[in-house]
Amino acid sequence: MWSVLHLRLISPATRTEEATAVLEDCPGVTNIVVLPGAAREPAGDVILCDAARESANEVLGRLKWVETEGSIAIEQVDFSLSRAADHAVDEAPGDPDDAVVWEELAHKVHADSRITWAYLTFLAIATQLAGIGVLQNSPILIVGAMVLGPEFGAVAAICFGLLHRRWHLIVTSFRTLVVGFTVAIAITFACALVSNWLGWIDLGHLRGNEEVQFIVKPDRWSFIVALLAGAAGVLSITAGKSSALVGVFISVTTVPAAGYVAVALALGDWEEVSGSVSQLAVNILGMVIAGTGTLLVQRKFWPQVGRRSSV
Repeated sequence: MWSVLHLRLISPATRTEEATAVLEDCPGVTNIVVLPGAAREPAGDVILCDAARESANEVLGRLKWVETEGSIAIEQVDFSLSRAADHAVDEAPGDPDDAVVWEELAHKVHADSRITWAYLTFLAIATQLAGIGVLQNSPILIVGAMVLGPEFGAVAAICFGLLHRRWHLIVTSFRTLVVGFTVAIAITFACALVSNWLGWIDLGHLRGNEEVQFIVKPDRWSFIVALLAGAAGVLSITAGKSSALVGVFISVTTVPAAGYVAVALALGDWEEVSGSVSQLAVNILGMVIAGTGTLLVQRKFWPQVGRRSSV
């Protein structure tokens, strides 16, 4: 986890003193450097500084005007040898692992809410792997499909949108989920249908696969797992714990359920189709509820600087 952030600001010369005063006033900010007239586009002064992660919301909230009158960029500092930086981190309330940089999270979820070719490709491949895993009764393939699926980004965007009442973000993210799973299921359905016509698979491959039946039998435990995964997923995104996010993917059966739906449709097993759709809905609903609740707790109760931020 990165504990120090590096900020580069471009400020109009007339407001540089105001910007530096804010930086000097915020706890956890150090290594402030001003380069008068160094910026060409947009024109202005360049201000560099390091800030403890817990201080980022305070800085960004008080320098919101820089976004429109100049420029502000943030970089993660992978490694820093600086007693001043260490003192800044100690000075800032809370712990870097607990701090949520809300502007950073807002940009991330907006990016993840969009439909892209990469998103559709990964989701389609993951769903096909899940379909093959169902037919081959292979939990290993199913786990691989769960890890590959990119759908949690859109789920997290819905959680963020609900927390901040950004309805357009919610609609966009929900559309991304619906379109993504529709395309992935359609592609997997077509492949399964061709395989059935060629005689490679039949209904017998779907029936009696006890090891993967959990995908089509949602129950109270499915919802509990989805709640836990939603909370862990949001924590992993806000705290930068990528290894924990992989664990979230393995916990929920959204992609396997989509693969099961496609295969069951191709083979005409309507009872299994309904069970898979229910599993998919239960998982997404549980993750949205828990993810939104986790963000609410982080905003209200976790110690961090920046509660005056407008995000």
